[in-house]
Amino acid sequence: MASIGWAELAAASFETKPIDWATPGQLAVAMDRRTVQTPALDLIDAALVRAYNTPDSRLIISLPPQEGKSTRVGVMFPLWVLTQNPRARIVMTSFSDRLARRNSRSVRNQVQSDGARLGMVMSRDVASQTEWQLDGSRGGIYAVSVGGALTGQPADLLIIDDPHKGAKEADSQLQRDEVWEWWLSTASARLAPGAPVVMILTRWHEDDLAGKFTSAADGHLWEVLNIPAQADHNPDHGETDPLGRQPDEFLESARQRTTAQWEAIRTRQTARNWNALFQGRPSAAVGSVFKRHWWKTYDHKMWVEEGSICTVPGDGKLLMSWDMTFKASKGSDFVVGQVWLHRGADAYLLDQVRRRMGFSESKAAFEALVAKWPQAAMKLIEDKANGTAILDVLRSKIPGLIAINPTESKEARAEAVTPFIESGNVHLPAPAVAAWGEGVIEEAAAFPTGAHDDQVDAMTQALNRMFINSPGAGAAFLSAWKQAAEANGTIIPTTARNWRQTAADLKGR
Repeated sequence: MASIGWAELAAASFETKPIDWATPGQLAVAMDRRTVQTPALDLIDAALVRAYNTPDSRLIISLPPQEGKSTRVGVMFPLWVLTQNPRARIVMTSFSDRLARRNSRSVRNQVQSDGARLGMVMSRDVASQTEWQLDGSRGGIYAVSVGGALTGQPADLLIIDDPHKGAKEADSQLQRDEVWEWWLSTASARLAPGAPVVMILTRWHEDDLAGKFTSAADGHLWEVLNIPAQADHNPDHGETDPLGRQPDEFLESARQRTTAQWEAIRTRQTARNWNALFQGRPSAAVGSVFKRHWWKTYDHKMWVEEGSICTVPGDGKLLMSWDMTFKASKGSDFVVGQVWLHRGADAYLLDQVRRRMGFSESKAAFEALVAKWPQAAMKLIEDKANGTAILDVLRSKIPGLIAINPTESKEARAEAVTPFIESGNVHLPAPAVAAWGEGVIEEAAAFPTGAHDDQVDAMTQALNRMFINSPGAGAAFLSAWKQAAEANGTIIPTTARNWRQTAADLKGR
């Protein structure tokens, strides 16, 4: 039998049954008078109705926990769709069968208990919580976990409720790739012509399913509705809040949370949990480890170019820092090489190479940057992946190669250098000097949950060497800290040995 399109189904439904409720929210209130309708849920209702009425629509919704999004999107929305079109075949999916079945069961229970009011009768033949249909119609719900089979299950509407179980799963490249492959090979292949897709999720990682959707070739088709617990937009940059709130204003809560209760939640959460669960961002708008407003920029070239050679007049020392990768596949990390100037108490990022490269390309890029910046006597290379091979091949050809074997985590190395960035001693090129400078800030703001951290790794490797691990660096970085330490009431370190405690003190204030 020929497939019937979404628009045709909707038209047929409109002819046979009048629309009783204009939005899922109106239906929710009709079903349960205790329903609390907030401005955030009004906004979600409008987005859901718009998605339903737009062929091939794509919608991503994020709202803090316990504010009604799962019930509204995972229960009342599919129920509302069936009131508009009893023939709609709805597929509901989540990271677990249990959650997908729970939502399906909730909708089914509404039909069973309020069928007369809704104008629906449950089929006796197909009535399980995994799969059920309306009597006399093929419309109904099929519930399955992400990764599950959908053979023979066409979808006139697909609802995805949290495709990733939590931070651990979202952090796993393997699991993110498995979810993406399931979407490409299974879920998207079952969509009927014109079928909307609606997803609600917690954003744990920039490369999660929402990140993959919006960064794909058709990413412009996705509408993203993120309603943070606390407005964090910057009006000076032309940014607005979806609810029209002022910066730092908290959400009007469906649970009647007060400002003090929101503040208490923010205080007891880790930065990552607050940003993911309550702000709907895989990293803070202002940055988590590295705050956006800390960065200083320089607006003129500090070097002289003579042909392909760059030299820096005046005092100061130049060094290179390289972060290598294992391979140059499409999804691999980037190879990053940076050139830094250490002058007095300040560090300046002068140049950068960043692209996906295999060993041969990495070797060529390394040699080219060395030739371009002959004053950079010290070349730091992390002794792993292709970095080890570079060290082995070029050590007898190029002087100044220093193997770095970090014993601490990426996060610990990053935390160690934040005082220098916060105090204004680290400078990146302004856009007029190098457009890629803004990319360093963006990656740093997303760290440690961003999709890539190669620029951060190269940067922290260089800054640790310049300010902390280099002989004679103590006097320079202690002097740089003095003003910031006094302003914060922090005891000023007298030797380079207690820099770690001072860094922790400064970070805690």
